[in-house]
Amino acid sequence: MAHKKQSWNEFSGRKKAVMVVASIVQVTLTVAGYRDLARRSADEVEGSKLAWGVAMLANWVGPIAYFAKGRKGLGLNG
Repeated sequence: MAHKKQSWNEFSGRKKAVMVVASIVQVTLTVAGYRDLARRSADEVEGSKLAWGVAMLANWVGPIAYFAKGRKGLGLNG
């Protein structure tokens, strides 16, 4: 069963708030990731800085992956 696509005005106040907060978190993660990447030298990054820059365009996944795996000695990989 297909759902009718809702416009912004049809969303409840709670749903609008959740979407705004999620958007702010996503943009904040991405900006923080790009700032961190720009400030690091290439030898402080696992892999290519260009590749991480492109990867961070992938919504939540890119910035989280960068912070978890992209920074030498600072991510989850030790």
